[in-house]
Amino acid sequence: MNRRFFLKTSATAAAIAGTGFHRLASAAESKSPNELLDVACIGVQNRASANVSGVSGQNIVAMCDIDDKYLDKALEQYASQKSNKYNDFRVLLDKEKTIDAVVVSTPDHTHAPASMWAMQLGKHCYCEKPLTHTVHEAREMTKLAAEKKLATQMGTQIHAGNNYRRVVEAIQSGVVGEITKVDVWVGKGWGGGTLPTDKPPIPKNIHWDVWLGPAAYRPYSPIYLPANWRRWWDFGGGTLGDMGCHYIDLVFWALKLKYPTEISAEGPKPDPNTAPLGLTVNYKFPKTDVAPAIEMTWRDGDHTPKEVGGHKVPGYGVMFHGTKGQMFADYGGFKLYPEDKFADWQAPEQTIPNSIGHYEEWIKACKEGTPTTCNFSYSGPLTETVLLGNVAYRSGGPIEWDAENLKVTNNESANQFIERKYREGWRI
Repeated sequence: MNRRFFLKTSATAAAIAGTGFHRLASAAESKSPNELLDVACIGVQNRASANVSGVSGQNIVAMCDIDDKYLDKALEQYASQKSNKYNDFRVLLDKEKTIDAVVVSTPDHTHAPASMWAMQLGKHCYCEKPLTHTVHEAREMTKLAAEKKLATQMGTQIHAGNNYRRVVEAIQSGVVGEITKVDVWVGKGWGGGTLPTDKPPIPKNIHWDVWLGPAAYRPYSPIYLPANWRRWWDFGGGTLGDMGCHYIDLVFWALKLKYPTEISAEGPKPDPNTAPLGLTVNYKFPKTDVAPAIEMTWRDGDHTPKEVGGHKVPGYGVMFHGTKGQMFADYGGFKLYPEDKFADWQAPEQTIPNSIGHYEEWIKACKEGTPTTCNFSYSGPLTETVLLGNVAYRSGGPIEWDAENLKVTNNESANQFIERKYREGWRI
């Protein structure tokens, strides 16, 4: 097969076996393959609307959102489901005791509280990326899912596409030799801004106190909703938090990475409230059974490169640097360099089966105990790695990471960013 051009493959849904899956408990075994799950959707519009659609073939017995307009729209769209209506997921989880599973599609700062409370009740969990808002939360969610033996999936939907599978197979076959360095970049810029000083009234459709959840109270401002919360440290993680799990996922998968040991970051002087408009993060990882110790560099926003490894590149992508060449990859395709060297390259035999679908994979796991490939045993360490980039940046890094003890060892001030305080009435 000639690889002088991009290999274009579908980018639909699901994942690969062998990523730390745990056998499910009797809750999953109580459902036959043909029996529908009773699911609660926490968050129903914007990014969440795709997740609601993804599980709409099951019984959506409850929907929850802090915006009544969004909630009413979703309830009308799925009127045949006859879902119960909630604004506060804590009330939902208290009342809907017989649900089998939850889909959590809230802003980052409420991922862990909603997911952890549900899993503590024995509910299977699908949670959007990044899995959590802090490193500590990611570790706790990973541990709880394993202890409870629940079916879990993080919302890195592109992981289910065929292209990522073919890239992983090619890299692990040694097509560009031993990988020594990887570049990852995303041309988004979720950052900047100053605290609003105006105090407009809270719209009647917005349940502001519930939206704030575990974050410290602040007055309502339309500057935060519906998407700009990603810029603010109290709610999101900037571009790295938003997109890191999608693109670093490919590197993790192909090289079987887990926890980095050293992280440093470059960007403007850290702001206590908002993420930067551009960021560079350098990670060091120990060797794995498919790769030596490697370095990975993330760049976003106004740090996004126009050229990597001597090649002009688009605004989003991953470049694997090996001892025999380079591979560029994005969501939909990949390309090998030098092009003339790989003109007649033949792809290795497919060893990773195509997905049945990102949501279908999780639904099947809830019912039958089959694997998911973005389960929390895999996506927890991935999320920790992403968030550690922000820790290094905000603390002025570099930092040395003791993954076993969940601690920065060379900069005590960095540990303040590993976990956070929760407002009264909220917890994980």
